[in-house]
Amino acid sequence: MARSATKAHLEPFRGKWTDDDVRHLLRRTMFGANPDDVAHVKALSPRKAFRELLADEPAPAPPINTYNDDKFTDDEILAGDTWTTSINYDGMNNGRRKNSFKAWWLGLMLNQNRTLREKMVIFWHNHFTTETNMVDNALMCYRHNALLRQHALGNFRDMVKVVTKDPAMLKYLNGTASNKKAPDENYGRELQELFTVGKGPGSHYTEDDVKAAAKVLTGFRNDTTTYVSLFDPGRHDSSDKTFSTFYQNTTIKGRRGPEGEQELDELLTMIFAQEEVSRFICRKLYRFFIYHQIDEATEASIITPLAAVFRENNYEIKPVLRELLGSQHFFEATNRGAIIKSPLDYTVGLCREFGVAFPDGTSFADQYGLWQTVQNQTAGMQQNIGDPPNVAGWPAYYQEPMFDKLWINSDTLPKRNVFSDNMASGKFSRNGKKLTIDVLAFTQTLTNPADPSALINDAARRLYAIPLSEKDRQYIKTSILLSGLQGMVSDHYWTQAWENLTAKPDDAANKTNVTRKLQSLYKYLMNLPQYQLT
Repeated sequence: MARSATKAHLEPFRGKWTDDDVRHLLRRTMFGANPDDVAHVKALSPRKAFRELLADEPAPAPPINTYNDDKFTDDEILAGDTWTTSINYDGMNNGRRKNSFKAWWLGLMLNQNRTLREKMVIFWHNHFTTETNMVDNALMCYRHNALLRQHALGNFRDMVKVVTKDPAMLKYLNGTASNKKAPDENYGRELQELFTVGKGPGSHYTEDDVKAAAKVLTGFRNDTTTYVSLFDPGRHDSSDKTFSTFYQNTTIKGRRGPEGEQELDELLTMIFAQEEVSRFICRKLYRFFIYHQIDEATEASIITPLAAVFRENNYEIKPVLRELLGSQHFFEATNRGAIIKSPLDYTVGLCREFGVAFPDGTSFADQYGLWQTVQNQTAGMQQNIGDPPNVAGWPAYYQEPMFDKLWINSDTLPKRNVFSDNMASGKFSRNGKKLTIDVLAFTQTLTNPADPSALINDAARRLYAIPLSEKDRQYIKTSILLSGLQGMVSDHYWTQAWENLTAKPDDAANKTNVTRKLQSLYKYLMNLPQYQLT
């Protein structure tokens, strides 16, 4: 896409607050632009909208036991109670609890409040990557998620510190195996390369810096009974650690006993003194929320001042997001429909925008089961929450030059189309409870569904971030909505069918006919390239 870098600026957005502006904001900051959310945010001023999106939320209720069946019953945790209070794990309950954890997480996205939290949890999950299959302990995975959730809109330095000592991360990157006799370099490397200073043009840490950081980090291990981390002074390397000129030749004095843990604070102070930390994180936020390409003009006029905001606010995350998402640049036309939807944006966004109904908490086993159905479908499209492909996260968020284009290939595109077709037809079910797009209910919320042209125009604006061409609109009207109706070329026949549905809802033949045409309409709209973009 041709882009004008000269327009890149962080001036506050002062345009007219339109439905299209609100949808753009919500598609990027939440999963899909739910019509109720659009109406709510549209009624606010932009300033109040950003305040709500950045609001803190209480922690959600934890995942529960929904996994008892004829092959296994959890004797410790009753059905419907949370298993996060248990420290007893075996080969039977652990796998089931991991599935419960992933379903619960997907459910939080489906039922998210009007805040950035769920999107930011995914952002940080991709940044501070762990893999459920490698951690292999449902409780540690849940606690890691709760940690990211707690700090998602807080202070970045604080988050780096707690992640460093997090039991799931310690296990994932071999921190538990690291000791003074054999410092493991894995986390010391990723702390710098992936988590803080990155691999950008201003990052020049050395292999000796990795080795020195590894020595600082010795001593942390996990309690294998309670699954919490602790500092073991006997495992800590108490020698002095000297770093390179990139870190101003800083020496961290070695400490013995419990005071050895204080070396972590000195390590983070040294790292966060480097301006490249703020630039690296701001680049990642830019690519996640706006566009993957960062040219020289964007680096100078967006990333550099945004990084200054980050440092001036002591690495608080909210001021950076408020500046970026509230900017004129964020709302520019060239940034709309410029990103290919991630699988989560595709599946969860579809469910939210069409108002797909899931079982409520009184049928918690079916509720979790259908949440897991969507999670499994998303995983098949190559975004398995809890299990990114490697420590760097999903390549679509960082792999040059393809970036988000990596989400679409000969395997994943057909899966997306099959998912949307099945949702329109109600093909996913559990114990008689179906996941389906209620095409009649959705169409009734449009401005003028009796007018086929207005119906198509309104549906396209709801579902697409970029316009649908007049040629496409005419084709859809004549080949789908008017297909098989007398005359076909006259809008009157669709209008009559819709008005008959309203006047005579018991007319089964007409209702079936209208429903089938609407199913065909939405299947077609979701299979077009425009629906892949956000």
